[in-house]
Amino acid sequence: MNDADYEHAVAIFYEALYAFGYSLAGNADDAGELTQETFCRLLTKGGQLRDPSKVKSWLFTTLYRVFLGWKQRRARLPHFEISSVEGELPVITPAHVDVLENDAIRDALLELEEHYRVPLMLFYFNDHSYEEIAGILDMPVGTVMSRLSRAKGLLRERLVAHTIGVESVNKILPFERKSN
Repeated sequence: MNDADYEHAVAIFYEALYAFGYSLAGNADDAGELTQETFCRLLTKGGQLRDPSKVKSWLFTTLYRVFLGWKQRRARLPHFEISSVEGELPVITPAHVDVLENDAIRDALLELEEHYRVPLMLFYFNDHSYEEIAGILDMPVGTVMSRLSRAKGLLRERLVAHTIGVESVNKILPFERKSN
């Protein structure tokens, strides 16, 4: 789907989609979110649409499926106002937050393969330069830089996975990793 087709679809179907979203969600904010998410998916997945004449039904079906996904998520993860459950919440001090963050970082670091973990630890925890790490590990400086870059990305992914409670990064990133 090209930009002109996308803009044409927005111009023609926006109001009807918004009204449909409003009838499902019952409020303007959620209707706007549903409509925006639907058009976002059209933008990203519209190229998969085999028959451009069916864009209207695709949009309405997509909006409805997004709405059903929201309902399922809300059933699994109900929303509570903090004031209604404030007495049940544990007291969290800044020291507790530091311990939790340090534990998460340590756990995520330990999940990294050794050839990524070692240069990362030498650089960030022991303040070695690229050249010093290359000498310690007997590898070219370019390889050290590459592994540090890759290690930072992998660490970031694992921290996100820990934050959202996913046990394995492969559950949210299903493709296979290739080692350097």
